[in-house]
Amino acid sequence: MADFDQELDARGLNCPLPILRAKKALNGMATGEVLKIVSTDPGSVKDFEAFASQTGNELQAADEKDGEFHFLMQKT
Repeated sequence: MADFDQELDARGLNCPLPILRAKKALNGMATGEVLKIVSTDPGSVKDFEAFASQTGNELQAADEKDGEFHFLMQKT
C-alpha cells in the first residue's frame, strides 16, 4: 500500500468500532494526511465505503489479504 501518516490497528474489532476509532483518529489528523486502517471484520469493506461517502474523506485504497482488510483514507 502507498504511504500513510498514521496507522490504526482495528483487528479483532467488530462494527461499529473500526469506524468509530477511524473517525477519532482522523479528527486528530491534518487535512491531506492519510490513515491506514487494518481490520479483520468483513463488514468493514462496506462500512468504510459508506463512511467515506458520508464524511467526504477519500477512501484511496481497500484490499484484502489473508483475512485482513487494509484501507487508506485521506482526511479532507
